[in-house]
Amino acid sequence: MKPTLCSGVLPAVFLLFCLTAAGSAVGQEAEAGPQNGAGSAWIIPIRGDIDPSMSVFVRRETRKALNQGASFIVFEIDTFGGRVDSALQITSFITSIKGAQTVAWVHAGDESMGVSWSAGALIAFACTGIYMASGASMGAAAPVIMEANGSAQGAGEKTVSAIRSHIAALAERNGHPVSIAVAMVDYDVELWEASVDGETRALTLAELERMEKDETLAVERIGEISPKGKLLSLTGGEAFRYGLVKALADDRADLLAALGVAGEIGTSEPSAADGIISFLTSGAVQTILIVLGIVMIFLEINTPGFGIPGVTAIIAFAVVFGSGILLGKAGSAEIILFLLGAGLLAVEIFILPGFGFMGIAGLILIGLSLVLSMQDFVIPRFEWEWTLLGRNTVVVAIGLLASVAGIAAIALLGPKIKIFDRLTLKTSITGTAGGPADTDESAAAGEPPGLQDYGSLVGKIGVAVTTLRPSGRVEIDDEVYSVEADGSFVEPGRGVRVTRVRGSVITVRLV
Repeated sequence: MKPTLCSGVLPAVFLLFCLTAAGSAVGQEAEAGPQNGAGSAWIIPIRGDIDPSMSVFVRRETRKALNQGASFIVFEIDTFGGRVDSALQITSFITSIKGAQTVAWVHAGDESMGVSWSAGALIAFACTGIYMASGASMGAAAPVIMEANGSAQGAGEKTVSAIRSHIAALAERNGHPVSIAVAMVDYDVELWEASVDGETRALTLAELERMEKDETLAVERIGEISPKGKLLSLTGGEAFRYGLVKALADDRADLLAALGVAGEIGTSEPSAADGIISFLTSGAVQTILIVLGIVMIFLEINTPGFGIPGVTAIIAFAVVFGSGILLGKAGSAEIILFLLGAGLLAVEIFILPGFGFMGIAGLILIGLSLVLSMQDFVIPRFEWEWTLLGRNTVVVAIGLLASVAGIAAIALLGPKIKIFDRLTLKTSITGTAGGPADTDESAAAGEPPGLQDYGSLVGKIGVAVTTLRPSGRVEIDDEVYSVEADGSFVEPGRGVRVTRVRGSVITVRLV
């Protein structure tokens, strides 16, 4: 007998509730923060890959710091970069912060990489102040496209132009050198060091040539910083020399002194729940969850009652959509599309014969809902959005194709695998009504003899009355019997032959 709904669903629902609660309350164990003290600061780390879970972490912890009355929100950056969409979400949120100064600190130490590259540089320019350690570096912010083989290729001009305009706007808004910002993104920008009225500056070639023509300025070329065809990256000392960073800060004490912080210091750290959410939203795990959910739905449909397969399917898709909701990428529309697709599949399976429009439409709606739950846009506008859409589509497509393959394997091999016997209600018959107990075409293959029911039907030819998926009904000698197909689905009207009878289970094969 299969486990009941209460015994399987309630613990699963409780587990999902705990995970969701943990995701919404991550970071509560952080150190006690400042309580409206003048000049207080809160440090939020941005380490590792920039991904959707990082965006959620930054937004949540920043709001907590603001509620605690922090005057400075310090983003401690240590990253090689990450996803463009997540970086843009973080920069948009940082620029919307009111009531506190935002600070980017690129530090170097025993436990850090000392870098703020790619998406990390973009985030740094979103802050009102930038500070770096003397051994740190920042730059190389050009967008790239990840190929299927894992190699990185430069993005197209449309994407580069969009990111160049965005980082230039951030630099202009916060008083950072715009020339340095664009040189970190665009390979075509040539950057020079020059002395302008005695002040050392980093200028693009176009800016330098324009100033050299201005007779009111004393301009002297010192040297080329970044030639054309190269992306700009600066050390902490170079960034300070060219006015990108306000001061060098090798540790937190130096940083707080430079900021003039006199109040308490609060810190945030990613918790285990943040790690779990990041793990669950990875492409490999999402694919596995999709395969597991669809295969378990198939098993649930083909077994009596409601039990383990149904509970497992609910958990798998709850995790897929739940993680999307926590990241702000999934909502009611995606869930409605999924339920509508599942409904069309149910109509195809239980009402309509064969597999046609309803089944295909159901799979398309399910796939569309899963893709949309992994992104925060519907129609791509930029090249990186098309790339993200392609990545999500591949994840879902692999999941659906693997599910179909898994279902086919179970349909073909399921009756021969003993582990699936527990999912089927079987009846033991102590006597036979239609023939000898050991009548079975497979007896010659060495299978153990057993008590048979309807033994006289073995070898007879019949016609499928309903679709055999693999169970269904067959008419033999003007009588209708419940049977199971062995080897493949059988459409109505096709001829079948009885190959085996075990108890009340009649097994047929397509003629």
